[in-house]
Amino acid sequence: MKICVTATGPGLEAPADPRFGRCAYFVIVDVDTMVAESISNSSASAASGAGIQAAQTIANAGAAALITGNIGPNAAETLKAAGVKVYLASGGTVREAVERFKKGELTETSSASVQPHSGMGRGGGRGGGRGGGRGQGGQNR
Repeated sequence: MKICVTATGPGLEAPADPRFGRCAYFVIVDVDTMVAESISNSSASAASGAGIQAAQTIANAGAAALITGNIGPNAAETLKAAGVKVYLASGGTVREAVERFKKGELTETSSASVQPHSGMGRGGGRGGGRGGGRGQGGQNR
């Protein structure tokens, strides 16, 4: 069985990434052999639809399950339609996430864990500071 873990880098020793649609890598692991294939997430910088594109990448890679920290509603629906089970986990490495999966320590989720567009950062991609990204630096209020 192949499962996917979202990660900040390639390989089994990479830290797990809590983001799904905007993670840096998808590490596809055969749970029987622990052989891993790392796929760079080309949808991480997409203006919109990153979760859906990422879900399609996972399904096309043949993963039966996904381990990630958070998942939005559109990605959750796309994965559900593709028959990919979703498990939530945080922290540790890809290897540790897979080991927890194999021990049955992760809980499957059938719905989103975050609101739409959560991975885009505060303010919908604009600067989330005082000026809201409107170029008002240096002005005292």
